[in-house]
Amino acid sequence: MMNWKIEQAQQQLSQLIQDAIAEPQLIYNQDQLVAAVIEPELFQEFLKWKHQHHQNSLADTFAELRQICIEEDYSLEVPPREDRFNPLSN
Repeated sequence: MMNWKIEQAQQQLSQLIQDAIAEPQLIYNQDQLVAAVIEPELFQEFLKWKHQHHQNSLADTFAELRQICIEEDYSLEVPPREDRFNPLSN
């Protein structure tokens, strides 16, 4: 695996892309990894894996539900709150 500094990567972009076909090319800025150039097939595999393993959060699910309600012109009727008998409150 080849490590590149940003300046090298800019100056030798064609070579970096060619080398990425064989193996990932890592780009560093002041010894900190900032990017990786990989072959397109590997990137497509990653996207497929990411899509298969993504789980929506509860907030995402509620946002989707709100959007469906808007699209269907639906509003949920919420009954007024009523106090219930609670034997533990006395």
